[in-house]
Amino acid sequence: MGKSKGQKFGGDWTNVKLEVIAKYLRAYTTALKNSPTPETPFHKIYIDAFAGTGYRDARRDDASKDQQNLIFPDIAEPGPQALLEGSARMALQIKPLFDEYIFIEQKAASCVHLEELKIEFPHLADAISVQQGDANIEIQSLCVARSWKMDRAVLFLDPFGMQVDWRTIESIAETKAIDLWLLFPLGIGVNRLLTRSGDIPDPWRKRLSAFLGTDDWYDEFYKVEAGSDTLFPQERIIKASMDVIGRYFNNRLKTIFEGVAETPGVLRNSANNPLYLLCFAVGNKNGRPIALNIAEHLLKAVR
Repeated sequence: MGKSKGQKFGGDWTNVKLEVIAKYLRAYTTALKNSPTPETPFHKIYIDAFAGTGYRDARRDDASKDQQNLIFPDIAEPGPQALLEGSARMALQIKPLFDEYIFIEQKAASCVHLEELKIEFPHLADAISVQQGDANIEIQSLCVARSWKMDRAVLFLDPFGMQVDWRTIESIAETKAIDLWLLFPLGIGVNRLLTRSGDIPDPWRKRLSAFLGTDDWYDEFYKVEAGSDTLFPQERIIKASMDVIGRYFNNRLKTIFEGVAETPGVLRNSANNPLYLLCFAVGNKNGRPIALNIAEHLLKAVR
């Protein structure tokens, strides 16, 4: 694939994100290689939503469309122009191999490039499935369609911004069989929608509620403080810090998953501003101890 096919991202945080996911996938397929028994091993699946083209480079080219949809693009910044491997292509190189790879992408042109991975990895062609459609719809359908008795999966949710609905995250947790890596758009999305004044337009409120799965976020993110002037006391609204926002979301994950990494990784731009939190949640109770141990170890390098 030539450079013209590259999907654009910014900053070294992209490399950090992919390195963490790659290391977890290697540990995951190794741990499940002969589970539950060598005679009847689990069917191991890698699921990549918002898979793009399989390649990524230094800047994103669809910022205007994302802004129109209240989905904030990555902060543009200088970076290396060389192509970076995307998560889809990276996953296909992991050993031991997965038994199945599902790549979900809405754009038809990106799906064409993802299909080309079958040519690049002919030995995995029959195991690769490219699904065009809205990630929320596709993931929810996938979670319901399978029994998950002998299937186990790692799902990487890597949205451009705030496209993911909480119902989608719930459907993942309900399988009791999927480990989730999720980029939470802390500085790139949620914090931008939370205005300093606390006066939030209705469309933004609805997007936040759909993303967080509740309406009570406002009382968590805004506090009213009485003014200090005794003659003319005026209340003022205090907006929560990004630490509070991130902790709130991580606690939301704890309400539906068997286990959640206590401290997510922080992905920053070149100005050291937090863009995303790299969150991890475990779906299966039996797999919880080893999965959390691996994830927590990897996330220590992203704080």
